Amino acid sequence: MTLPVVSISGKKKKKPSLVLTLSGAGLLIGGGIAAYWLLTQGKPLSRDLPVGANIIPQDALFTVSLSTDSSQWEKLRSFGTKESQAALDKNLIQWRDRFLAKEGFDFKKDVSPWVGDRVTIAILAPKAPVTASKPVASDGKLATVEQSLVMVLPIKDQNKIQTVLAQPKALKGKWVDREYEGITIKEAQTNSGEKLSTAVIEERFLVIADNPKATERTIEAYIGKATLAASKGFAKNLPKIATYQPLAQFYVNVPSAAQIASTTSAKRRLPAQVLAQLKNNKGLAGTVSLEPQGLRIKGVSWLKPSSRRVLAVENKANTMTTRLPESTLMMFSGGNLRRLWADYVLTSQKNPLSPVKPERLRKGFKDLSGLDLDRDLLSWMGGEFAVSVVPQTPNRQFPQDVRAALVFMVQASDKRKAEASLKQLDDAMRNQYQFKIKEDKVGQVPVTRWIGPSGTLTATHGWLDEDIAFLTLGTPISDKIIPKPKNILAKAGSFQKAVPSELNPISTQFFLDMEGAAKNFSLPALFPNQQSFLNAVNSVGVTSAVSDSRTTRYDILLKLKKGDKPAELPNAEEKSD
Repeated sequence: MTLPVVSISGKKKKKPSLVLTLSGAGLLIGGGIAAYWLLTQGKPLSRDLPVGANIIPQDALFTVSLSTDSSQWEKLRSFGTKESQAALDKNLIQWRDRFLAKEGFDFKKDVSPWVGDRVTIAILAPKAPVTASKPVASDGKLATVEQSLVMVLPIKDQNKIQTVLAQPKALKGKWVDREYEGITIKEAQTNSGEKLSTAVIEERFLVIADNPKATERTIEAYIGKATLAASKGFAKNLPKIATYQPLAQFYVNVPSAAQIASTTSAKRRLPAQVLAQLKNNKGLAGTVSLEPQGLRIKGVSWLKPSSRRVLAVENKANTMTTRLPESTLMMFSGGNLRRLWADYVLTSQKNPLSPVKPERLRKGFKDLSGLDLDRDLLSWMGGEFAVSVVPQTPNRQFPQDVRAALVFMVQASDKRKAEASLKQLDDAMRNQYQFKIKEDKVGQVPVTRWIGPSGTLTATHGWLDEDIAFLTLGTPISDKIIPKPKNILAKAGSFQKAVPSELNPISTQFFLDMEGAAKNFSLPALFPNQQSFLNAVNSVGVTSAVSDSRTTRYDILLKLKKGDKPAELPNAEEKSD
């Protein structure tokens, strides 16, 4: 059986089949690795852009572009512990066997010889507008929102693809051809029961979809130039995070994705006010690239040109790392805590997906101290801040299970109001919890200590310089920040190697010494198999910067442990023996 290759002009040339099952191509989603990506428009498509940027409809919910270079995936497999390497290999094998082996395809033999160096997968939302007004089923789930999957595979070798796929293995019946906008669409059912729809565009791209209508939408977008590459925000922002030969690239249509997610479960539906705020956002994109020490992720997010919300360009998170000792295990800093909190509240209040509920935090603080979090504290916290974890120096006076202290520093924008609030906190600790409030000094600096009923020091607060307030909770470490430490975090080798420095100045910064943290405390469980992942990581570093009133840049570095040289993955036949 042979199938014609059809160009955009609609002229046919008799050539063998260019078919590949959707399931077969699905392997290229590869190993369960979440990934990322970019674009631009006009002119010939840049190498910075994902394959298919000028084909995929611009209203796509999500796109991911993955490298087909096996050496990159082998390098990724060389990182981590034996446990994490085994987990990654297991995922790679499962995806391969699920999408290729069952259809009789072998990636190395049937796909690799003809496919280009990157492939792109896109999820398309339903064409009709989705609303959150659908009735809730008895199990708490809303009516299923149908989405379509589209893949774009570049053809680097016409002869090889013709040879490999001249006799498709995955079809139950014959191909049915039909014309749409001058392009031939081929449809058939696979052995696994999926309905396959394919088309060839420009004789260079094989487009595969799990829905004939999705293929039509893709062709319409290509002809009408209503593609991702033609989207102004996409074209403007994605080149900012371009990376040479990335492992993966991604793009998320934030408001549309949030709307779809909100309609799939009654328990996770987003309130109208949250959706309204998310509609101000337009896109989130990133690249994942391999480095000698691990993985780097460059990201960018942007607001709609028409959004009423704008970003404040306050990149002032520059000095707190000079006030913390080099032994600091974890640190998060920013330029304006009051504004950061206000921005967080906009999209997190009454949002079931928020990791920390603003209303719950407010109530808890009110119950604990009698103070209003926004009015009495955050109102004067308009400057640079840092929240960090600093380990203790061994001390017989304190229990060994208390190994570190939480340290909070903030630049006060209204010192008089700050002093009044701290005095209220002292009174609450004294009157409500019978703490002893003791005035003391560390060197020449006055401090206030909270001493619990059992005589154990619980907290210390005071002022660094003229306007930097600090509070420590847990084991006593005030002598590590007073006077200003000589060996500072900013110059520590562990910090400099972990935290990306390309963005400067910055609006927020995060650092986590994973190995040091594991020795001092355990992290809460946030996702499945978390410990296996954490054991493979040496450190995490993140920086962000507000580029302009509508754009934010991110840079993330995961420093990974170097593992054993990976063995070749067993093929399907070896695995079944």
